[in-house]
Amino acid sequence: MPVVEVKWLEGRNAEQKKKLIEGIFRVFAENGVKKESLHVIIQDVPKSNWGMGGKPASEK
Repeated sequence: MPVVEVKWLEGRNAEQKKKLIEGIFRVFAENGVKKESLHVIIQDVPKSNWGMGGKPASEK
């Protein structure tokens, strides 16, 4: 059972997440993976918990 984990900065809405999930499923289906066996987990990470360029993303 393949599991895809996506970690990204918080702030995306439900429609954006839906499109991402559909795209991931499409790519896996094109490579012979049945949708019943694929799981996608999205983790919204607070900007204060993500570092970029030596600073928290919340400061960018």
